[in-house]
Amino acid sequence: MTSKSAPSGFKSTDRDVRDLRFRLEMALWRAGKRLRKRLAPAVGRSCLFVTGAQRSGTNMLMECLDWSSQTDAFHESDPRAFHEYQMLPRTVIHGLVDASRFPCVAIKALCEAEQTRLLLDEFQPAQAIWVVRDFRDTVNSAIRNFPDFTVRIREMAEDPQSVPGWFARGMSEETLALLRRLNVPDMTSATASALRWYIRNVLYFEQGLDQDDRVMVVHYSDLVTNPIDTLERVFAFARLPDFSPFITRKVHAKSLRKNPEPDIHPEVREVCFQLQARFPKR
Repeated sequence: MTSKSAPSGFKSTDRDVRDLRFRLEMALWRAGKRLRKRLAPAVGRSCLFVTGAQRSGTNMLMECLDWSSQTDAFHESDPRAFHEYQMLPRTVIHGLVDASRFPCVAIKALCEAEQTRLLLDEFQPAQAIWVVRDFRDTVNSAIRNFPDFTVRIREMAEDPQSVPGWFARGMSEETLALLRRLNVPDMTSATASALRWYIRNVLYFEQGLDQDDRVMVVHYSDLVTNPIDTLERVFAFARLPDFSPFITRKVHAKSLRKNPEPDIHPEVREVCFQLQARFPKR
């Protein structure tokens, strides 16, 4: 049956079939490259951590990195390395890295963004890619995919130590003071999500990663509008020699500014604009 909201000739199952084909293609590719590496001699390896704030496009980048024959990619859905999207104990991660026969072990480190510098030092030689996305698009994506952050943001402003999980980890006193000042009575879900974007992205500067040549910033807008050039630079940074435009075929810009401006409090909007402008461009 044809979907009423879809263009003529586009069946509602077509997208599911294409996604299934892509997942199968990726699964076969991963199995094949792991088999080939088992038969190859062990090599020296480095770690590549992919991090940033949630809903910034890190999944898309991890999938592209996984198409390299040189990467052993651990996505946050991989039970060997993660539980409920958070890294397992470091001893487990070290064991996976030590056992890998790939030159580059790529690991998602989203809930661990505040630990980026520690990860770089602990797993050296290591590099990191921090993906940053326009806060307005991130907010629109977050309020569609996540529960309302308003209660959690208010809890963080009152007592960060009482907040479970990764949400408040690594938050500085300066960020806490800003959060308390911007904890407005009429906070919307969009405002709360914008504050979450700020809290997680300011960690890049608070860890001094802007002064660390082991860290590369990738702007989501560059990734989706100019994927070949952007991913070629990413592969060069990670010293992966097998970049091909083929890996960009699933990268698209459909989510770029496709929704109206979210209802963010003016003061919060301004601090997000200021932080966003600090991130280095290419």
